[in-house]
Amino acid sequence: MPNRLPLRTFTSPAWPRQEPTWREAKPALIEAVLKRATAKPSGNWFVVGASRDVVRGKASGRTVAGREVVLWRGPGGVLRAGPGACPHLGAPLCDGAVADGRLVCRWHGLALGGGRFGSWSPLPAHDDGVLVWVRLDDVGGEEPLPAPVLPARPPAGSLDAVATVVGRCEPEDVIANRLDPWHGAWFHPYSFANLRVLRTPTEEEDRFLVEVTFRVAGRLGVPVTAEFACPEPRTVVMRIVAGEGEGSVVETHATPLGSGRTAVVEAVVAQSDRRGFALARALAPLIRPVLRQAATRLWRDDLAYAERRYALRSKGAFPG
Repeated sequence: MPNRLPLRTFTSPAWPRQEPTWREAKPALIEAVLKRATAKPSGNWFVVGASRDVVRGKASGRTVAGREVVLWRGPGGVLRAGPGACPHLGAPLCDGAVADGRLVCRWHGLALGGGRFGSWSPLPAHDDGVLVWVRLDDVGGEEPLPAPVLPARPPAGSLDAVATVVGRCEPEDVIANRLDPWHGAWFHPYSFANLRVLRTPTEEEDRFLVEVTFRVAGRLGVPVTAEFACPEPRTVVMRIVAGEGEGSVVETHATPLGSGRTAVVEAVVAQSDRRGFALARALAPLIRPVLRQAATRLWRDDLAYAERRYALRSKGAFPG
């Protein structure tokens, strides 16, 4: 294969002839990594969706841990957020209008902005350019931080896409799924081949190092080495540390919705030094749906994994 192309031919054993990984995927190891991750500070910040989904002139509603939250763009496009119920008579502010950077309730025209109005008070919000976050101090119960704990991302000029799926589980079940890389080639053979865990986390170096080939078509794939780590309790970041797209990341964020329901918000932020990547950036509106579809397919499977873990935990029947 010409070196100017990222694809490589590869061989791999048939699915049932793969090397079993259950001995390596020790429940105690996964739980120890999960425990360290959930003990990290979040500053009470929660991911609520993609930055590009909160557009000027339109209100956007979300639910976080049973709380209604409304987001909109204020003057200059600055992200604003607040409780989702109007303080006048409880109207849904996600159905409100945005005029001159202020959120206007459609029931009686009450306009809300960046200041307090009666019992209604704006919420701290953060737009990192890919995702939008809201801080809920009474939900998180931690020492507040002025901004979310963000992982390092590729520099400007990268390509990003965000997918969201919802499952019957809690954030820890989503994070536990990502902290088990050994299931990749067994549970997702359409996407991964020749997966090998090179290094497991320790308290001194809390990350997985994994060698894997991303399947593209037939025997064509993209071999990389990637690391998995948790910068905060509801986020797992996969970063390519060697191979095609070095520095690219996949961020998996788990946001509680309430009543055992969790939104998985996954952001792909890709980069490449290849000249052809400029074309990929130009075609971003066409490529993003493909990336979202691939992430959704993976998470359709992995939510079954997370939901099963949650169901067993709820009955006190989870192994280990």
